[in-house]
Amino acid sequence: MKVTFVEKKFKIAKRFKDVMEEKLAKLDKYFNETASARVVCSKQDKAEKLEVTISIKGLIYRSEVSSLNMYENIDLALPKLEKQIVRNREKAIQKKRTAAKDFGFEFLEELPELKLPDISKKKVFDLDPITLEDAKDGIERLGHNFYIFLNAETGKVNVLYRRNDNKYGLIEVNY
Repeated sequence: MKVTFVEKKFKIAKRFKDVMEEKLAKLDKYFNETASARVVCSKQDKAEKLEVTISIKGLIYRSEVSSLNMYENIDLALPKLEKQIVRNREKAIQKKRTAAKDFGFEFLEELPELKLPDISKKKVFDLDPITLEDAKDGIERLGHNFYIFLNAETGKVNVLYRRNDNKYGLIEVNY
């Protein structure tokens, strides 16, 4: 696996890079082709944050954790990644479920639950063109975590969402 390291207000030690590359290499068994990983290490106040993104053939697996120790972050992030990889793998090869169970897990103790929830509610609504500012007002007024709207400036469907840091994110949908 090709690993790229990014430093943000944090100096990555060679030992950390070696440990991270070694542990990420254990996940290579899940991929037929070469995957690439992006490891972002940053410092926020007293906490050290680790973001690991693995991409292969348009699929993205991502984990973001923070603690007081970057090496501890490795042990928190990699099980999350492996869980995502196993879930995706299981969905793709459900008919060969027994073959997938023969795979020895590296960071998980048992197979994660793979049942996806059913759709319990459906809403249909018309999209009238509005500005981004009106959408911000709408998300605040409704108290929701996201707001879908037709952007009057671009003519595209957008999703405005509230991030964990209480800032907004914007997704623009191309169709």
